[in-house]
Amino acid sequence: MNDALWRPTQPWRLPFLAEARQVWALRRALRIHLEFWGLHELTDAAELCVTELVANVIKHVGPDTPSTLVVSLGGSHLRIEVRDPDARALPTLMRASLDAESGRGMALVDAVSDRWGVELAGDHKVTWCEFRMDGAWTARQRMPMPRLARAVDVLSLYGGPGPTATQQSVDHGRLAAVMEEEAAINAITDLLFWVRAQGWDIDDALDRAQSHFEAEYEARLP
Repeated sequence: MNDALWRPTQPWRLPFLAEARQVWALRRALRIHLEFWGLHELTDAAELCVTELVANVIKHVGPDTPSTLVVSLGGSHLRIEVRDPDARALPTLMRASLDAESGRGMALVDAVSDRWGVELAGDHKVTWCEFRMDGAWTARQRMPMPRLARAVDVLSLYGGPGPTATQQSVDHGRLAAVMEEEAAINAITDLLFWVRAQGWDIDDALDRAQSHFEAEYEARLP
């Protein structure tokens, strides 16, 4: 099966302001997406890396720095990027003692990821890390189940961060959750209008959709 049939066609992007109170919301959003993609076994390591990459921006670039979290699937790897506007403050891998209170961030990223690096552009830098996805995960995802991938793509048309998201940041996890829920409801509402326009019964369509969901969801349970 072509990978494009089940993978999100675009990387997932989330602008934020680099500050300590945003880390929880970023971790939560990342966990939700990885669970959608069936990457449960990578969530803990991925969340740790996001925490350390954001902390690195806060410490070496500055609090409230406009940044962007980008998560994508490519080949056999999950890739996580944190982008910030300072191409001079480069993360470095330092050897810190076990009882050191700082200087261990990139060492943790190096320890839990398969590889990491930094890419420089004229007005920003990208600090990234990658995780190898095992063959069992790839086999599971190659089932004819592209629904979650399509849903992510559709919802990006309804509730993606707008042009002012960088200034407003993620704010709180509650706000992000409300925006995601509202986007999903708007998408469902538009589909119901379309169903009614075809002259079909809305309740029957909802019942059939619920039946399909329950059957496919139960089939994927271990």
